Amino acid sequence: MSQTGKITIWGRHTSSNVQKVLWAADELGLGYDRVDVGGKFGGNDAPEYRAMNPNGLIPVLRDTDGSIHWESNSVLRYLGSRYGNNGTLWPADPGQRSLSDRWMDWATSLIGEPMRILFWGLVRDPAGADLNAMTRAEEQAAAYWARLDAHLASQPFVAGDHLTLGDIPAACQLHRWMVFPVTRPALPHLEAWYARLQQRPGYRTHVMIPQG
Repeated sequence: MSQTGKITIWGRHTSSNVQKVLWAADELGLGYDRVDVGGKFGGNDAPEYRAMNPNGLIPVLRDTDGSIHWESNSVLRYLGSRYGNNGTLWPADPGQRSLSDRWMDWATSLIGEPMRILFWGLVRDPAGADLNAMTRAEEQAAAYWARLDAHLASQPFVAGDHLTLGDIPAACQLHRWMVFPVTRPALPHLEAWYARLQQRPGYRTHVMIPQG
């Protein structure tokens, strides 16, 4: 375990939930150490890890003051409120922050499930994929992405004219959608958003990597 005094993030870099936190930390200009945990690295059932997160999931973040944070969207909100309170990633206006929060949670409550099914069927376990479930997931994901496309018709990012925390979870899922061998409807506003995201170094570094 790393020593308190520097931000430490536990989790393998191929996890979309870890990618959210790494990208946000980069956007905020935060230095950190990352420790491989989960997947082929294991370690998430170790007593010392469970002492930090009783669920044994990734990511876990320990801040410089020794405080522990888990659940990726909660970690994003923590980082935003502590380090991004300049009106950028963490909007100062409550209404804009609410809009950012809505799309952050949308990425988990709606688009997350069909994207999870596609990820497992296309990347993790193609031999065991339920093709009917995959077809339904592809159709459902396309319908959900169309909702975000409609929202982005009037603004460049989910909460207005600049990137906020609300963009990050959906954007991590979007890269998978854009590289998976699926049938994608024409969604010009979503595609323009994807192009804008690719201009951000943190997105290219942490999200636009081989799936695994």
